[in-house]
Amino acid sequence: MSDLSDAYLGSLFGVSGKIALVTGGATGIGRMIATGLVQAGARVMIASRKGLDCIQVADEINAMGAAGSAEGFTGDVGTADGVAALVEAVQARTDHLDILVNNAGVSWGAPYADFPHAAWAKVMSVNVAGLFTLTRDLTPLLLKGASDADPARVINLGSVMGTQPAAHGAYSYSASKAAVHHLTKILAEELAEQRVTVNAFAPGPFQSRMTAFATTSDDQVENVSAGVPLGRIGAPDDVAGATIYLCSRAGAYVTGAILPIDGGVSVQHGISLFKDA
Repeated sequence: MSDLSDAYLGSLFGVSGKIALVTGGATGIGRMIATGLVQAGARVMIASRKGLDCIQVADEINAMGAAGSAEGFTGDVGTADGVAALVEAVQARTDHLDILVNNAGVSWGAPYADFPHAAWAKVMSVNVAGLFTLTRDLTPLLLKGASDADPARVINLGSVMGTQPAAHGAYSYSASKAAVHHLTKILAEELAEQRVTVNAFAPGPFQSRMTAFATTSDDQVENVSAGVPLGRIGAPDDVAGATIYLCSRAGAYVTGAILPIDGGVSVQHGISLFKDA
């Protein structure tokens, strides 16, 4: 590849020097996103309820010798006080924010007949209310660096389970992710005039703490992969690449999108009304 091509790609997909916050960034998709942004040159803050884990993960990412840097600390989006403390922690570390990735999330699984009322308050509080409140309270930092040519970016983590009527016992989780998708579009319209783009990912199966029950062993991964049209589960570069695209100049004109990163799960169906007619 020529130097000219390298320069063009670097300009189009570059995020070097941008400042990002990734909630729930110590594990799973959040860690994949944080790692990808650091490798692409961004300064990434990683926050979750387990602050020590975030510090350790940041150290591990920094040890890769990437172009960017990572720092970890405690951040809980499950309560109003937790969100306020996280906002203060971010404000203490930077005077502006270019990228906010609302990745933190929880789930709750139980059979239909036993699914508890309490599962709704907990899941919706983190996955929806916490996402909204954190975005609202960090908007002043996002606006400081936003411009026509380079808007600030918000990426919310939805799920293929929020686009399809599939719960598998995680009723509140699936409903919360559908709410995330709808809220993403609402916020995209709300913040567009202020030059902030808001998009969401709708991932299919990836290896994470939340999917560990089904993706820990090679046999489990093979079994899950069999249900994915592209024949495999998601890899770190799949979600990192999508993040870099949306956060770079290449994605500056995209807002309100729900991007499926699911290997085709969301478009498969069993309908064959006239196939054999």
